[in-house]
Amino acid sequence: GVALGANASLTLVHPDAAAAREAIVACLAELARLENIFSLHKPDSALARLNAMGELTDVPADLRVLLSQALLISERTGGAFDPTVQPLWSLYAGHFRQIDAAREGPGEAEIENVLRRVGWKHVDISSEGVRFAKPGMALTLNGIAQGYITDKAGELLKSRGFANVLVNMGEQLALGPKGDERPWSVGIAAPSVPDAIATEIPLSSGAVATSGGYGTQFDAAGRFPHILDPRTGRSATSWASITVVSDRATVADGLSTALAVLPEAQAGTILGRNRAYAVTKHGGTGHWIGGA
Repeated sequence: GVALGANASLTLVHPDAAAAREAIVACLAELARLENIFSLHKPDSALARLNAMGELTDVPADLRVLLSQALLISERTGGAFDPTVQPLWSLYAGHFRQIDAAREGPGEAEIENVLRRVGWKHVDISSEGVRFAKPGMALTLNGIAQGYITDKAGELLKSRGFANVLVNMGEQLALGPKGDERPWSVGIAAPSVPDAIATEIPLSSGAVATSGGYGTQFDAAGRFPHILDPRTGRSATSWASITVVSDRATVADGLSTALAVLPEAQAGTILGRNRAYAVTKHGGTGHWIGGA
């Protein structure tokens, strides 16, 4: 199926097919519940209401938790990950929707104007709710929500006793190996070569998340990937894709989004004990970075 616009799947190894089907139904219900909180496209979602009003007092617990985690990753990455880039995303999407859109993208003055409404430090979370410190700000959690939903599905399945599971709600999470005790194999695409795999990652425990501009692009020519650097306002072009391996899908998702806009020299400090597989922009080759 589809979760937050990305392909999704659940693979459960279990002797009771009825119990497995019931667990899948429960996961789908949890997915629907969380999409109603995090969706940018549903006007009555908590996130859409926050963006429309600039503040929200009836904050669902999951929004508070995920937004807090997102801002921690923003701090950890020096703002390379920033959930307040939605106005910038809207600028690019609106520009390239125009029939006579300039191939060079939005002008420097337009970008500078929008960047005044971008900044993770201007999001205030308190006991009273969530509030933007500047007018015209807006959040997107698309760079981390799929990881959070993946983790939540994993928690649900673990609570029901499932021990051989591969969850894919946009990012991958393994709860134990396959039923034959072999690890799951997670393929990492080579973006420049259709249907090719750059590498395969064996996974018996933990999570894998990939960020890359090749999936969605603002322009038909593919010069403007959808991952934006919140510090410059420009599309990220450092890597074809970045894949992070971590204990939790939420962390892997947020870090992979941040690393997509950063040079390799900064990756090691940000990754900590996590690892990343970077696919170069040309040629589709990749290599491991980070890890302790």
